[in-house]
Amino acid sequence: MVYTSDYPIISLTVDVALVSATGRVLLVERGQDPYAGLLALPGGFVDVDEDLETSARRELREETGLRVEAPLEQLGAYGRPDRDPRGRTVSVVFWAQLDDEPDAVGGDDAAAAHWFALTGADGVLADPDRLAFDHAEVLRAVASRTGA
Repeated sequence: MVYTSDYPIISLTVDVALVSATGRVLLVERGQDPYAGLLALPGGFVDVDEDLETSARRELREETGLRVEAPLEQLGAYGRPDRDPRGRTVSVVFWAQLDDEPDAVGGDDAAAAHWFALTGADGVLADPDRLAFDHAEVLRAVASRTGA
């Protein structure tokens, strides 16, 4: 399918923030540029024929191996023009709080997947340079929402 537009092309992505009852968040280690080796929320580009939540669940499954039955709630949309060096990208972020921390494995373009403390001295927000894209901003919103 070929699309043309009189307007600039903007890509649409989804990200998923899963937070455990203990306040840890599931992150992937990016296996590819941009930001190879940095931590990020599981996520990726929305397929043209795909609903946003369906896309979020697919990306979560592809990058972590997890199929989460919990309801996903939209946290917000993030669209700062420079948030992705590949081009103008807007991400719709979903989140859910889980009772446990299911085992996750890196897949697709994720080199690994692990649960990390969100806040505190050893939390990922204590060293935001470890995070790709604008995910420190997103995780601050998650921490505010969850009270972590």
